[in-house]
Amino acid sequence: MKKDLLDIRYREEYTRSYDTKYIAEVTHSGLNEYRLFSANEKYILNSKVNAYVSKLEEKWNKITIKQNSSDYKNASQKEAEVRTQEAVKLLKDVDNILIHTLSIDDTVDWETLKDKTSFNEVNPILGLQEKLDALIKPKKSIPLQIPQKPNYPFQPDYNSYLPKLSFLDKIIKSQADKKNSIANEQFDKALEIWKKQCQDIDINHADRLKEVETSNLSSKKKDAELLILHEDKLKKIRQEVENEVKNWEKQKEEFSKIQNENNNKVDELKGKYLNCDPIAVLEYCEIVLNNSQYPDSFPKSFQLDYNPENKILVVEYSLPTPENLPTLNEVKFLKDELKEYHISDAQIQKLFDATMYKITLRTIHELFEADKAEAVEVVSFNGWVNAINKATGKRENNCILSIQAKKEEFIAVDLEHVDPKTCFKNFKGVGSSKLSGLTAIQPILKVSRTDKRFTSHYEVASGIDSSTNLASMDWEDFEHLIREVFASEFSSNGGEVKVTQASRDGGVDAIAFDPDPIRGGKIVIQAKRYTNTVGVAAVRDLYGTVLNEGATKGILVTTADYGSDSYEFAKGKPLTLMNGSNLLYLLEKHGHKARIDIREAKIEIKK
Repeated sequence: MKKDLLDIRYREEYTRSYDTKYIAEVTHSGLNEYRLFSANEKYILNSKVNAYVSKLEEKWNKITIKQNSSDYKNASQKEAEVRTQEAVKLLKDVDNILIHTLSIDDTVDWETLKDKTSFNEVNPILGLQEKLDALIKPKKSIPLQIPQKPNYPFQPDYNSYLPKLSFLDKIIKSQADKKNSIANEQFDKALEIWKKQCQDIDINHADRLKEVETSNLSSKKKDAELLILHEDKLKKIRQEVENEVKNWEKQKEEFSKIQNENNNKVDELKGKYLNCDPIAVLEYCEIVLNNSQYPDSFPKSFQLDYNPENKILVVEYSLPTPENLPTLNEVKFLKDELKEYHISDAQIQKLFDATMYKITLRTIHELFEADKAEAVEVVSFNGWVNAINKATGKRENNCILSIQAKKEEFIAVDLEHVDPKTCFKNFKGVGSSKLSGLTAIQPILKVSRTDKRFTSHYEVASGIDSSTNLASMDWEDFEHLIREVFASEFSSNGGEVKVTQASRDGGVDAIAFDPDPIRGGKIVIQAKRYTNTVGVAAVRDLYGTVLNEGATKGILVTTADYGSDSYEFAKGKPLTLMNGSNLLYLLEKHGHKARIDIREAKIEIKK
C-alpha cells in the first residue's frame, strides 16, 4: 500500500476523571474511508489500528489487482449491463403499477392468515436412547486367579547321610559310632531345614490365597457399587427425560391451544367482516392494502376510517415522494469507471404524476375488488406526500390529491385501457394540474383522529363539559354553541361572526365575514343536531341559501354524518360538510371538550 494513501494520526485526550485516553485517526484516501479508534492503553489502540490497516491493505490490493487485471474491463462492462437491466426493469415495474394489480385477486384468503406451522420442538423421548448409549456401562473387573501351591523341596534321604565305614572303622567300633553320630546330626539338621522350608511354603501360599480372595471380594464389591451407581444414573436419565416429555407435551398442548385460539380469531374476524361489523371491515381493508406489493422505496403507511351508516371508507394514504421514485436509466463503463445516467427532471415529474394517479386508482380498485361483504359503497381517498418544501426548506406533509368514488361506477371502468389522470378527473378528483409541485389541497373527506362515533362513549381532553352529549343537548343550546365556536375560529383571523335569531326552522344560524381578499367573504353557517344521517335535501337547501344570501361559501355542521349522495352533491360547490367528528376536533381546537353518543341520544329521545 502506498504510504501517501494512508494517514494515521495519534493524539491523547483526558477524561473527566483525568485518565489518559489514546486516540488514533486512520484515513485512506484511495478507498475514501475514515475510522476513529480509542483505547485506554496504547498497545490496545495499536492492535485496533493494525487490524484495521491490514483490512485496508487487503481491500486495496484487491482493487489494485482488479484494475490491473485484463478481466477488469469485461467484468465492469458486465456489471454495467446487469445494472442497466435492473434499472430498466424497476422503471417498467413502476410504470405498470396499475396494470399489475389487475391480474391479482385482492380478496383476502383467510386461510393464509391462519397459523399452519407445526410444533417444531423435538420430542425428548427421541433423544433418550442417545443419552443411554452415552452412559457407558461399567465393565466387571477380572478376578485374580487362585494361586497353586508350590511343590515342597525333596525331603532329605537318610541313607544319603550314612557314612562310608572303612575296614578299620568296622574293627574299631568307637570310631564307627562317632562317624554314625555325625551323620545323624547332619541328617537331623537337614531334615529340620526341610521342614522349615515346607512350613514357609505353606504360610506364603496361605497369605497369597488370602490376598487373592480379599482382592476378588473388593473387586466384586466395587463392581456392585459401580453397577448400582450406573443403574441410578440410568434411572435419573429416564426420570429427566420423562419430565422433559411431560413438559414437551405441555408446551405442545399450549402451542396448539394458542394456535387454535388465533385461528379461531381469524374465523371470528371473517364472520364479523361478512356481517359488516365496522371494526372488522377496517381490519379487513387494512389487510387488503398491506397485501399490496410496491417497490421497497415506497412508503407503506395509511389510515382508514369507516362509517357503517353510509358505507363510506376514508383512506388517508402516504404517497411516495419524487425522491422515492427510481431515476436510474442506464449504466455504462467509460474511461475505466462506471457512469450512471438518469432520466431527466421533466421525465421524473411526468413519472411522479402518473404514478400518483395509478396508486390512487389501484388502491380504490383493490378495496372494491376485495369487498366480498359489500360493506363499502364509497371510497374517499386522500393522497399525502411528506417531503421538503423547496421554498422553505422544511418538511411538510400535504394532501396533494383527493377523490371519492362509488363502487358501482368505479368497477364499471376498464382500468387496463384508461389514462390514469383522465380517469381521476372523470371521478371529479381534486388535485393541482402538476402533482409534482406538491401543492396542498383540501381533502374531500378526512379521517378524524378524534372520531369516536362507533363507540358507546367518547371524551376529549378539554372543553365545555365532558359529560355533555352534543347529540342530545337542547337544540337551541347546540346552535348557540356552533355560533360561539365559529366566532372563535373566524375572529382569530380578523373575521367577524354575526349571529341570527335562534330558530328551529332550519334557516341560517350564523353569518361569518372573512376579510381575506381571495378566499374570504360572506359565509353562511347552519347547524343540525341530528341523530340520523343528514340527507341530500339539507345540503341542497344550504346551497340554495348560499345563492340567496349572495354568500361565497356555506358550512353545514351536524352531530351525525352525511350520506354519499350529500358528498356527491357538494362536489365542486362552495360547500363544506362537517360531521360530528369534525365538530369535536374544532371544539378541541378552541379549548372546549364534549362528546357525541348517537346511540345514547336516540334512547333519550325515545324516552
